[in-house]
Amino acid sequence: MRRRLAYGVAAAVAAATLLPGSAAAHGLVGKQDLPIPRWLFAWAAAVVLVLSFVALATLWPRPRLEDVRARRVLRAPVALEALCGALGVAAFAAVVWAGLAGAQVPTDNLAPTAIYVVFWVGIPFATLFVGDVFAAFNPWRAIARGAAWVFTRATRGGEPPAPLAYPEWLGRWPAALGILLFAWVELAYVDRDDPSQLAIMAVVYAAVQLVGMALYGIEPWTRNADAFANYFGMFSRLSALHWRDRALYLRPPLAGAPALTAVPGTVALLCVMIGTVSFDGLSQGSLWIATDGLAPDLQQRFVNLGFSAETAAQIAYTVGLLAMVALVSGLFWLGISGMRSVGRGHPAGWLARRFVHSLIPIALAYVVAHYFSLLVYQGQAMGYLISDPLGDGSDLFGSASTTIDYNLVGANAVWYVQVFALVVGHACGLTLAHDRALTIYDRPVEATRSQYWMLAVMVAFTCLGLWLLSAAAQ
Repeated sequence: MRRRLAYGVAAAVAAATLLPGSAAAHGLVGKQDLPIPRWLFAWAAAVVLVLSFVALATLWPRPRLEDVRARRVLRAPVALEALCGALGVAAFAAVVWAGLAGAQVPTDNLAPTAIYVVFWVGIPFATLFVGDVFAAFNPWRAIARGAAWVFTRATRGGEPPAPLAYPEWLGRWPAALGILLFAWVELAYVDRDDPSQLAIMAVVYAAVQLVGMALYGIEPWTRNADAFANYFGMFSRLSALHWRDRALYLRPPLAGAPALTAVPGTVALLCVMIGTVSFDGLSQGSLWIATDGLAPDLQQRFVNLGFSAETAAQIAYTVGLLAMVALVSGLFWLGISGMRSVGRGHPAGWLARRFVHSLIPIALAYVVAHYFSLLVYQGQAMGYLISDPLGDGSDLFGSASTTIDYNLVGANAVWYVQVFALVVGHACGLTLAHDRALTIYDRPVEATRSQYWMLAVMVAFTCLGLWLLSAAAQ
């Protein structure tokens, strides 16, 4: 018993030492003094979803989001599009330069905070309010379009070689794999905070995107294979603002989600988006990191197989990451399988493609719930990092002496934002699923019956999200 306890303590210490030190920033900051127990929040959230389901069944008798016309409110000049692209390239270059040339201390270097906080977390928040901002600033897309423009000018109107046809079977699988790999770097890779390694990986990713665009065309590759373009693009479908052909359109919130084309890999992409964030929450709780938790036990098992402590820790976290993605996928497919018993018994794969867009608000809800505190607190670090990006004592904009104010938002306020995000996100998922069901089933009563299963899935996702948040806050 003592030997096992010693192994557990050693494994926990090794995991805490070897794995990302800033991962704790993803959880809640400060002690909460909630007026009611956390478990009561889960019951209240489930009741809200049930009431939302009843309201949809009685007050939403016909589809309202499937064929919505957007109203154009603004047209942007070509120069603005070029300027946004140039700014995106400049920001990308600055992050890479800081990562390679700056101090190799994560908290002093611009690259880790810019990538993990501003890019990974900040853009989804901005996208919800102003539409797909990443599409305008996408640096590798801007480079590819600039290269095509230069080629056309240099050849006096000549056309570049015709691209290959993007394989239909490949679909969004590259994007799903890309998001999974990024999450692995963030959550499992030992050197995830190393500025130079992050810069090198950013350059490699950009190079892969440029090669893909050269082979298959800029837009087909971006639309299908660019992991971050797809990731941020999914969230932009929930926004009331929609950018298309240098014009800004206004549409009802959520109306962009039903237009999602569910090519191969779309279901996998959304399950990866939810599952990876779920594992981020799990990895902060006692079930995972306690001395008798899953991580130390898994790590020790791999150590016993001959792996080093560092490698064993990475493998353990990789197993946990994949397991959580599999759990999320299983919950979704369980709901889809239950829907087959209603109506004409549509094939499961067909139903999954028709209802996968209902996962988009859930994915965003998980991002808001798990990363809100990270954005609020660590996002303030950009105030001094932009003045001293290399960590060499510079003060370019006079803000190098600013600090992070951890009293900006209280722990209770963070918790309420998280709960609100989860409940609203899952209610929006129910709305999208109900609206789509009305177009598939002949009778409204069948559409409602089919969504019993989706309601169960949404309640399960909500309770899972609240449990992960509660575990991380302990």
